Amino acid sequence: MNLVLSLEVLFSVMVVTTATVVEDFNHVERCKDSLYMGTPPRGIIETHLKKICQRYADKPRYVTLYDPRKRIPVYSAYTFKKTEGDRRVDYPWMYEPQLAETDGNGNMLPFPTGYLHMKFEDSQAVLEDYSDVVLYERGHLNPDQHQSDPHDRAATYTLTNVVPEIREFNIGPWREYEERIRVRLNNYCRGTAYIVTGVTTAGYMIRRNNQDRVAIPEDVWSAYCCTEYDRNAPHDVRIRFPTQGALAKNAKEGNAVHEMPVQDLENFLKTRMDVDQNLQMFYDNCISPSPLPLYLHHTI
Repeated sequence: MNLVLSLEVLFSVMVVTTATVVEDFNHVERCKDSLYMGTPPRGIIETHLKKICQRYADKPRYVTLYDPRKRIPVYSAYTFKKTEGDRRVDYPWMYEPQLAETDGNGNMLPFPTGYLHMKFEDSQAVLEDYSDVVLYERGHLNPDQHQSDPHDRAATYTLTNVVPEIREFNIGPWREYEERIRVRLNNYCRGTAYIVTGVTTAGYMIRRNNQDRVAIPEDVWSAYCCTEYDRNAPHDVRIRFPTQGALAKNAKEGNAVHEMPVQDLENFLKTRMDVDQNLQMFYDNCISPSPLPLYLHHTI
């Protein structure tokens, strides 16, 4: 009897660790390494939201908190990889089977060229939602130019990592911001940089076949955390470490990206998102653990 029970427990653990839609991120196989101190942003009310460990080629790549009702991510969280910043456009667009069924190996899959079952359309955005909307681009929250490994880059091309961004904003201020952060972290972050990028919404939707399909963000925001950075960086760079936030309107005009302390960003989001007053983007506000004095090193 104990053997049978043990096998049942083992099987349940195997199912949990291979599924992409997870109960939590408290395991390497559930994308824990994508989060600073293994901790997701705190204070977001998650009643109907889905936690996605974005898996591609059988490996966890990054984290997405997804809203299946609005069919967009609330945020994606990832580790920044040093890169030359080139953009790839030959990766196929993918979807997340685990939002609609528990079968399979937990990997995201390319959209089929033919029929896709309605159950997938019910739980997430599909290519048809973006096919006839000329005002919007598919805006990555985890952008491919912040990744270096080809598989990590390919994994950013899932619609569960995408929101509708006004074209002028997507190819203008937001792309410039992503490039500015890429250069800053490339040059001055000496350890791992953790980034969380997300959106706020105000009720506007992309419609298809007379149905509300995909929420259109009102604001796009981002924050990074890098506790090991170049202390000799120029002052105007050094004051943006170990952590910095950014906020912009998803609009054709008045869409400049404003950098700000993460605490100011959190205070703004408390008025725009379904969060409580304990909202915290990074564990312990991304404060570097104090190094031990040299004379204490022999005691540990």
